[in-house]
Amino acid sequence: MILKFKTMKIISFNVNGIRSAISKGFFEWLEKNRPDVLCVQEIKAESSQMELNRFEELGYHYVINSAEKKGYSGVATFSLSKPDFVEIGIGNPEFDNEGRLIRTDFGKISVINSYFPSGTMGDVRQDVKMRYLDEIYDYLQKLKEQRPNIILSGDFNICHEEIDISNPQNKKGVSGFLPEERAWITKLLNSGFIDTYRFLNPGVVGYSWWSYRAGARAKNLGWRIDYHMVSLPLKENIKTAFIQADVYMSDHCPIFLEIEPK
Repeated sequence: MILKFKTMKIISFNVNGIRSAISKGFFEWLEKNRPDVLCVQEIKAESSQMELNRFEELGYHYVINSAEKKGYSGVATFSLSKPDFVEIGIGNPEFDNEGRLIRTDFGKISVINSYFPSGTMGDVRQDVKMRYLDEIYDYLQKLKEQRPNIILSGDFNICHEEIDISNPQNKKGVSGFLPEERAWITKLLNSGFIDTYRFLNPGVVGYSWWSYRAGARAKNLGWRIDYHMVSLPLKENIKTAFIQADVYMSDHCPIFLEIEPK
């Protein structure tokens, strides 16, 4: 495959309902930013509800993985180049029925778009989240054997370090900042992945999600739970990673990665 881009610009964005985001200027934002690959989470819609003709008009190919439950979860990947290969789902119906993952290959690079479960609804969903962490970890380790150049983008629903969350002293027992969740990210990094934002911005406070309650965003009381993780063979290819905190279409904001293709 001959890629159309000299550098690969990837944006990940949990839109918390793509129809809502569209009503708040999503297509204008997309046309202005024009990423080569856009990984969207929590679309909360089926293909017929997503105005796909407008993506086509902007030159985007698309892959949709909607949840079986209407108005819930789901991921979509849009790209200016048609993927060489597409895989929908992780291979486990427990998660695939919730529309959690899409893999798209572009040349030597595999882009994985994933919406990790949230554990905030109680112990049952926390258990689901922990099972997903085990499942996707194993999935990534197996994939690396054949496809060593991996970009894992999406909403992990986990803050890794205290710098990634406001008032960490008050969040010790809260889902998204539990020791076992944070340890999972450490394990992922130790297995050969790089947190691109933290790699290029050590010591910088940046958040990608804010509660709708108590004016959290205006006070910048946020969490960094959205990531572009890249595998170690891509380390020297990382060019730019930043958070678009000034975009207000969701309780999340977009995160940006620029990388040189292999």
